[in-house]
Amino acid sequence: MDGSPFHPDELAAQALAGVGSGGGGIRGFMPDQHRSFFELLPYLFAGVADKEGWSLATMLTGAPGFAHSPDPVTLRIDALPDSRDPAAGGFAAGRDIAILGIDLSTRRRNRANGSIAEMDSGGLTVSVRQSFGNCPQYIQGRAVEVAGRRSADTEPLSGLDGEARAMIGRADTFFVASRSRPEAGVAGGPDISHRGGRPGFVDVSGDTLTIPDFRGNRYFNTLGNLLGDPRAGLLFVDFERGDLLQLQGTAEVDWSGEAGRLIEGAERMWRFHVARGWRRRAATPLRWSFVDYSPFTERTGAWRKAG
Repeated sequence: MDGSPFHPDELAAQALAGVGSGGGGIRGFMPDQHRSFFELLPYLFAGVADKEGWSLATMLTGAPGFAHSPDPVTLRIDALPDSRDPAAGGFAAGRDIAILGIDLSTRRRNRANGSIAEMDSGGLTVSVRQSFGNCPQYIQGRAVEVAGRRSADTEPLSGLDGEARAMIGRADTFFVASRSRPEAGVAGGPDISHRGGRPGFVDVSGDTLTIPDFRGNRYFNTLGNLLGDPRAGLLFVDFERGDLLQLQGTAEVDWSGEAGRLIEGAERMWRFHVARGWRRRAATPLRWSFVDYSPFTERTGAWRKAG
């Protein structure tokens, strides 16, 4: 990969945060350890855009080996989203896609961003432009098993109802899909990232979520994308029931440092204004049992009232 692996908005976000990164871990190919890691997983998270350009986050599942890499710049995924998945329309040949492989039992995670080179009835082939690993911070330990129970029902939401707010309020993990503005150049594209904290780390007020930004890898992939295109997609998983809550909305970042006064461990915060959502009960055949919190999560606190 020539030049900086960061697009201008990521560099701007780093400057606003007062930090920088050489991005030495970002490659234009998947190293062998990443390629073998994807083959171990029974689930992946994906970020795509709908026809209007709004990001959406979803989950793909299969038996271990359903994701495999025939060469360092190709990732084959033998799975497709359910037809009633709101993200399904974003899966098409030539469309950009972001892939997050994460093993909650070992806290390993790797990213592969690129485009869909081919699609067929059995899955899709991703042409990888960026590959990099992430540290294990804020990943809660969970063990996975196949439950076999799955439903494809999708319930559209014009905003957050009480059930959705309760699910978000007890969450210790969610996933965020974002994308750079078209002018960002070759270093731009889609991204999907993990966020974690203590239950309640996502504050819910009406249809607005306030989310702390804890210290991370200093790449600012998500916040950089949001500077250029504030539209994002969030995915919350009920790990015990297999329910998925997918949201679309717009985000704004508070760079003032006020978050540090309001929740321990935060360096900044961002607000997500829900535009629409979808609840999908038992959308995945997998279930997870909680093991433990990340040591990094245990160093964070709960929201304190301002004033």
